[in-house]
Amino acid sequence: MHHNVPGWAWIVFACVFGVLLTVDLLAHRFGRRESRSRTLFWSLLWIGAGLGFGAFVWAITDARTAEEYFGVYVLEKSLSLDNLFVFLLVFTSLKIPERHQRTGLSWGIFGALTFRAILIFAGVRIVERWAWTEYVFAAFLFYAAWHAFREDPLAQKENRIIKWLSKRLPVSEKTDTSKFVVRESGVRKATPVLVAVVAIECSDFIFAVDSVTVALSLTRNEFLIYTANAFAILGLRALYMLLAKTIAGLRYLHYGLAAILAFAGLKMVLGEQVDVPPLVSVGIVAACMGISAWFSVRRGAPADSERAA
Repeated sequence: MHHNVPGWAWIVFACVFGVLLTVDLLAHRFGRRESRSRTLFWSLLWIGAGLGFGAFVWAITDARTAEEYFGVYVLEKSLSLDNLFVFLLVFTSLKIPERHQRTGLSWGIFGALTFRAILIFAGVRIVERWAWTEYVFAAFLFYAAWHAFREDPLAQKENRIIKWLSKRLPVSEKTDTSKFVVRESGVRKATPVLVAVVAIECSDFIFAVDSVTVALSLTRNEFLIYTANAFAILGLRALYMLLAKTIAGLRYLHYGLAAILAFAGLKMVLGEQVDVPPLVSVGIVAACMGISAWFSVRRGAPADSERAA
């Protein structure tokens, strides 16, 4: 394990990330429609920021520690596509216009950062104190991989959380508002935006458990895990706006995500017997995502024509 990250690096991270997160929130605060070139620019900028912070980690520590950071970053960036699936499903099922989706996306980012902070520090302490829990985490990853393999998130007609909330809350049909609560005929009702935020926050917790467990298969360093997670989440709004239409056609991507989760589970179980270098892990993750995306694009056209027919 590598714990040679100086304490002052946390201060640098907090300052840098705080500024970047503020810029991200302000960059998309207006109600105008985002062009593809603009969202591509912001997405590349945030990816560059994550990679740049990895260079900073390398400069203040060593190459092995930096490799662990990059390994976690690539893993988490890949798994963040699962968040995009849920965003798309939630907004589509609730028929929320694009200009009001930013509220849900912003709360989703804050929730993801909060839940990961709690689970990262708790998870590291648990594994360090009770080594046998690694097998419990590995079993969870195998279950998550099986679930991802069997169930295409975009094949669901409606998010289960939305369905549950809709039965228990008076929900307005007004979608042209970013407010959480409106008054109709003297009755306060939740708006679709509020339902979306609650659904996204609940999903954030589930994704945080997946993400932290996967990261623990690579390193036990809280600084590397949290900073890599944070930079992987940064710019998720821009990435969603860039890929919202494209990701619906990536019908085999969930198989790639399942392979990544299974690989992380194997790595956690065999960690002491088989040492897989972080950069090799990055290559395996990239291969899983690349192959599943390639099959999705190659076989997407026939599926689309069948739906049109």
